[in-house]
Amino acid sequence: MARPTKTPASIIIHYDEHRLEVPAGRTILTALEAAGVRLVRGVGCRGGVCGACSVLFRVPSRSHDLSAGLMCQEIVQNGMEILPLPYVPQRKVRHDLELAEDETAAFHVLHLYPEVNNCIMCKECVRVCPMKIDVMGYVGMIKQGDLKAAARESFTCIGCQLCVARCPSSISQPNAALAARRWYGRHMEPKAEHLEKMREKIDSGHYAPIMRRLRLLDAEKFQALYQRREMEPDDAPPGTWLPDDRCML
Repeated sequence: MARPTKTPASIIIHYDEHRLEVPAGRTILTALEAAGVRLVRGVGCRGGVCGACSVLFRVPSRSHDLSAGLMCQEIVQNGMEILPLPYVPQRKVRHDLELAEDETAAFHVLHLYPEVNNCIMCKECVRVCPMKIDVMGYVGMIKQGDLKAAARESFTCIGCQLCVARCPSSISQPNAALAARRWYGRHMEPKAEHLEKMREKIDSGHYAPIMRRLRLLDAEKFQALYQRREMEPDDAPPGTWLPDDRCML
């Protein structure tokens, strides 16, 4: 009868040319912190949502491939070599959301980010995306002028920029997708009636007394109020749940 294999209490990883002994079974982020590494940048929500802790890594004993992920999600492996990417230079075009009479939203987005036409369909962006988004797909949708499809396909993008770091055509995919969502939402998406009603309530000062009371709370009371907040159940059908306390609705 084979004996069960024991999981080592600690493993060795390599970070910034340093050999570190870290607890096994931790995420890269918590393992580095346990080893005394103080991360000033590249730390955000710690839940795989904000995209701040993007990382490239290699595990030589398993593969020569350079892999990508999020430090708050990837579990450390023995011998792992780690390169955090707290920032990746990408092209960002400043723009407003106004259209000339002879323009369409689709044309304008393509004018802002014409480099999407340079896509060589290598799918490297798809391979490294931690959110499993069809990045190459929404780039193609922008090229074809289908902003609705591009907005929906890119909706879960967290802006980690790993696709930018690996793109051989130097496309700024997250920014192009963000422009597609903004221009589609401004000029093409039907207006939501409930949002217009909410805006009117805000403009009328309905929430001003509530906000004044919140600002007067000290940090401890504010935190306690936040911890007691009602949360929508995970299994609630979309658009059906309402909190018992509806003063903010």
